[in-house]
Amino acid sequence: MDNRKFILSLKHGNEASFKEAYLNYYDKLINIARRFNFTVLTPQDFVQETFLRLYNKRELLNEDVLFDKQLFVICKNIIINHVNRENKIIQLDPSGFEIENEDLDDVIFEERKEKLYTFINQLPEQQQKIFTLHKLENLSYKEIAAMTDLSEKTIANHIYLASKFIRKKIEDH
Repeated sequence: MDNRKFILSLKHGNEASFKEAYLNYYDKLINIARRFNFTVLTPQDFVQETFLRLYNKRELLNEDVLFDKQLFVICKNIIINHVNRENKIIQLDPSGFEIENEDLDDVIFEERKEKLYTFINQLPEQQQKIFTLHKLENLSYKEIAAMTDLSEKTIANHIYLASKFIRKKIEDH
């Protein structure tokens, strides 16, 4: 049966077409839902809700769009709505989650800071010194130029090359 006829039969409530859709797409939808980490519902819950929504909103199906695309969008929207609701619940939970989250943020910050210093230490000595003065000690190009007897243009070039090197290192890790 072609896509158009299949969707029309679904829109008319054809039980055999719903059964066919269920049998053909259940496993695919389960695999999509398994990619997400849920605390309350299971992938099977999302698939069940997808087929319920398909049945209840069948008159909204578009015969000119592939059925599987429409079904996957329904499933994706159900998952996104649930994830958003779950995130709001977690944010509203006053059980100390914020403290754990802050601790995690501190650990991540420290790891990133260590990596940054490792990358800075890999720079040539002059770039290392200039980058540190500008980015970590917040000195202007003019102040660094006065300290190092280099032109502001040379300082800008060193900052550019050092930043480019560090960005590349960060992307690679």
